[in-house]
Amino acid sequence: MGTPPIKIALLTSSRADFGIYLPLLKKLKADQAFALEIIAFGTHPSRENGFSLQQIFDEGYKVAIAIDTTPKGDHPADISRAMAQVMAEMTMVWETTQYDLIIALGDRFEMFAAVASALPFNIQIVHIHGGEVTLGAIDDAMRHSITHMAQLHFTVTETYKNNVIRMRGSAKGVYNTGSLSIDNLSSMHLADVELLKKQTGIDFSRPTLLVTLHPETIFFENNANHVQVLTEALKKLQQYQQLITLPNADTASAIIRQQLLKYAESHDNVFTFENLGALVYLSAMKHAMAIVGNSSSGFAEAAFFPKWVINIGNRQDGRLRTDNILDVPFDATQIIKAVEIAVSKPVPYVGPVYGMGNAAERMINILKNECNGNE
Repeated sequence: MGTPPIKIALLTSSRADFGIYLPLLKKLKADQAFALEIIAFGTHPSRENGFSLQQIFDEGYKVAIAIDTTPKGDHPADISRAMAQVMAEMTMVWETTQYDLIIALGDRFEMFAAVASALPFNIQIVHIHGGEVTLGAIDDAMRHSITHMAQLHFTVTETYKNNVIRMRGSAKGVYNTGSLSIDNLSSMHLADVELLKKQTGIDFSRPTLLVTLHPETIFFENNANHVQVLTEALKKLQQYQQLITLPNADTASAIIRQQLLKYAESHDNVFTFENLGALVYLSAMKHAMAIVGNSSSGFAEAAFFPKWVINIGNRQDGRLRTDNILDVPFDATQIIKAVEIAVSKPVPYVGPVYGMGNAAERMINILKNECNGNE
């Protein structure tokens, strides 16, 4: 008899991590050495948050287990209760189904809770995107906690690899594989302007800004002011179309969502989307003049093209900076000035900081070696 396949539970809690996972999913699905099961939770099954389960189905994947653990609101207590729900629901999963590996990507509170629930079951945990720093969000603590619970670590840069090694006090099981986002971008057939117009209704032959604002969850009481400042700046940038993607379900996200939708209602050049999907979102990034806001996609993904990024506030403080990123505070005048600088100058060259587009292949080879007891 041959060696049984390595049974993997791949955890996905949002549209964002699923889009990043895609290159790895394709290789896991195609390789008989692995038996892949996708566990989708968080906002995936939520109709109010875009029902991103459909995105998984559209990519041709089955979902072994789907659990709606969307927070009931955006107050700290709602987030805590959602974390408790994730732990309770996922505990039943680990209790009833045996897995050899759990793969967890990123730093969201739901991902932390799912991994923490698995810890007493002694299932090997693989963490992707460890070692990164985001001082303006509670994600920082979640990410580092997952790092301490995991046995295998796939970081996206050498700097982040060294951060994980320092945190853990050992280089064992820590690998810089590069970013799956670069794999995605290297292999995707991104939509041209004509196709993108059919998909979104937006004519990207006109100058367009891609805008995303997430809450700063450390000082969440400031988020009402933050969205007010951003919309004040956007009102004075009416010469540009504005594609706004709405925030994740985080502490104090509701006020941001409400104000962005209200702003869009009164401006014909503004378009809002709950869930574009990876292909459409990255195609929009390709054709946009600049990225505005505080999304992590303004780092690895924007560096690939490269695109100018006007990174606002403190949410992403601590991340690696490349020359295409302009950091500004929540100040309307400075945001406007940064956009004007960006659209008037060529984007500087950004080298392969986040890898060469072979992260998934490297991850697969490492998983096989580690699971077979090889170094």
